[in-house]
Amino acid sequence: MWHVKNTARLSPAAILEAVLNYGDWRDVKTLFKIVGVKKAAGIFRKQVKSHRHNYRPEIANYFKLYFQKHA
Repeated sequence: MWHVKNTARLSPAAILEAVLNYGDWRDVKTLFKIVGVKKAAGIFRKQVKSHRHNYRPEIANYFKLYFQKHA
């Protein structure tokens, strides 16, 4: 994802998806500080409602539970 030439054009949803799928916990915490846990949860929930999302199954399951408790 970070090899995209114009990173300013990346959507918040694309950034969230990449960080949750491929980032470490420090990356996730930094993202939550920037966009907020509630906003991240809203974006995530909208993405996973669709049957065609790019989250790995274990990541989708973990963050469903995480956001259920923290957002």
